[in-house]
Amino acid sequence: MDRERQHGFSLIELMAVIAVVGLIVAVAAPASMQFYRNTQERQAIRETMQVLASARERAMLRAQSVDVEINPGRRFISTEGKRYEFPAGVTVTGRGSRELNRDQAAVIRFYPDGSSSGGGIDIRRSAGAVTAVDVDWLLGRITQSRLAESP
Repeated sequence: MDRERQHGFSLIELMAVIAVVGLIVAVAAPASMQFYRNTQERQAIRETMQVLASARERAMLRAQSVDVEINPGRRFISTEGKRYEFPAGVTVTGRGSRELNRDQAAVIRFYPDGSSSGGGIDIRRSAGAVTAVDVDWLLGRITQSRLAESP
């Protein structure tokens, strides 16, 4: 009588597969966390630029000044009651006009002609990279630039 050949995996084969899967998870987990943090940081930059651009547009459409408040201590940017919270992985520094600043918040004001009081926001990522979002006082133009990394 022929013995039937048994189907299945040996213990060694299963342990090899588990070791390979463990290695993949060990390599992928930190990379996926870094990817998640980078995504949050890029979103913070996009959201900041959108808040500023929307405030400038509203000032021109309504023919009245619109203020944008940057509060680094409480980690938010707001305009007309709408508030955006910055993610935990970024540090924010606001630069606004001394005459307009309030308590611990920097204020950038957009005027009906499209100009602004000038200023900007520096967004420092957890990895040390700094992105400056600047608002030109004459034209109210909003630009983004990468500053040198600092420790």
